[in-house]
Amino acid sequence: MFIVSKYLIPKGYSGLTFFPFVILKYKSSKNDLITINHEKIHIRQQLELLILPFYIWYFGNLFYNYLKYRNFQKAYRNIIFEREAYANEKDLDYLKSRSLWRFLHYF
Repeated sequence: MFIVSKYLIPKGYSGLTFFPFVILKYKSSKNDLITINHEKIHIRQQLELLILPFYIWYFGNLFYNYLKYRNFQKAYRNIIFEREAYANEKDLDYLKSRSLWRFLHYF
C-alpha cells in the first residue's frame, strides 16, 4: 500500500518502507520503477525477519555503522539491507529469483 507524504520523508530521500506501507515523498514516485523495486526489496526483507526483528537489526546496524564511519550517510548506505536494495534496485526481476535471506551476502 502506497502513501504519499512529503512530510514523512527525510530530506534527501524519496521513500521509506514500514511494513505494509511504502511511503513516498512524491506522487510521481509511484511510477518510478527503480524506487518501487528498492522499496519492494525492503518489504521482502521485513517479511523474512518477521518485521520487528528487521527494524531492530536495521537500526542496530545503522548505529554500529555510524560509530564505525562517523558519517550518517555512509552509515546508512552500508546497512546490509540498504546494500542489497541499492545493488539490485535496477534489476526489476530481482525479487523473482532472490533467495531467502539474501541480505546476508551483504555483510
